[in-house]
Amino acid sequence: MEKISTKGTVRFFNGKDIPLEMHKVKVVQSISLVPVERRLEAIREAGFNSFLLKTNDIFLDMLTDSGTNAQSDTQVFEIFTDEAMKVKSSFPFKGNMDIVKLEKAIADYGSENIPYIRMEASTNLIGGQPFSMENLKEIRKVADRHGIKIVLDASLVGENVYMIKQREKGYKDASLASILLEMSSLCDIIYFSGRKVSSSRGGAICTNSKEIYDNIKFLVPVYEGFLTYGGIPIKELESMAEGLRETLDEHVVNQSPRYISYMANELDKLGIPVILPGGALGCHVDAGQFLSHIPQKDYPAGALIAAYYIVSGVRGMERGTMSNSRDMDGNDVPADLELMRLAVPRRVYTLSQIEYVIDRLNWLYHNRELVGGLRFIEEPPLLRFFIGRLEPLSDWPQKLAAKYRSDFGDSL
Repeated sequence: MEKISTKGTVRFFNGKDIPLEMHKVKVVQSISLVPVERRLEAIREAGFNSFLLKTNDIFLDMLTDSGTNAQSDTQVFEIFTDEAMKVKSSFPFKGNMDIVKLEKAIADYGSENIPYIRMEASTNLIGGQPFSMENLKEIRKVADRHGIKIVLDASLVGENVYMIKQREKGYKDASLASILLEMSSLCDIIYFSGRKVSSSRGGAICTNSKEIYDNIKFLVPVYEGFLTYGGIPIKELESMAEGLRETLDEHVVNQSPRYISYMANELDKLGIPVILPGGALGCHVDAGQFLSHIPQKDYPAGALIAAYYIVSGVRGMERGTMSNSRDMDGNDVPADLELMRLAVPRRVYTLSQIEYVIDRLNWLYHNRELVGGLRFIEEPPLLRFFIGRLEPLSDWPQKLAAKYRSDFGDSL
């Protein structure tokens, strides 16, 4: 990768805020867009679950590069600010943890029953939103008062660090490395997926505590490999090291959040409900508002993913009720937000492809009344959003494809 020393952004004479790539493309991969008729057939074959689509049927893959296991409701306690639930907001750090709610949770459950406070850089289920350094410092004070550890999921830490530099007072002139070092010093354990933070395979667990290290070092050889490499080949460790260095290169780490911000702002101009401000990982469309005529029990986020694939060939990911597990009585647990996530990995897609994503979503928004709900026909007890299969509640997919063909003619 060519290093560029210039700082700041390039201003356009026309006044538009367009993300300009600070790299050249030297290796390319051909992709193809199958006709709408094939897309309709492909999503039906996949059980209207974007995870089960075949690679050859996907034009732009904006799903994800990792997954998560389901947990019971006795393990999961989310503490977010009220701003986090506002789809359109100017608040820059919607990934912050509410300190008052945190203190109340500790009082209610007892510090002895809370093994750790977990922060996510950046917060996935509310739109890839970052947290501020000020918020992390406040959490550190609370944790120290109650003797609780802080664990940081650093899988998208580069983007969170970049947005601290862009949005938080006092960090404008700080280097990404200094911000990351300060953030790390406030945490007891840091873990990350190599696929996200360094574009490599594997991952790591880091700690600055000898006590924690001594407690976990005996488990690493059992489950992973020797302490110094954890079962990861040397070439992958070298790749991870280079990827971590690139995470501190502002021209590398800024492309994804700038593309996401551009996409979110353009969609907002079109009146399409989208999480603002733009965060990390992807652009998040509010399916609950987009398809307000579909009740939550009929999985509007899943329906939007399927509908958008039919009209675009773009694969997104459901971040709503489908991603939740059922409760002990077998009832759905409604999600706080019904989102379609369109992931934007670093240095993969061009601006013209982003414009295509916006254009097809705009067409779908104008034809959103054609979209109907879904229901499960094969629902595993775990990971249902990964491998479950659904069917439409009516013939809406055929009607949607027919309208698309009517409007676009022979165009793909």
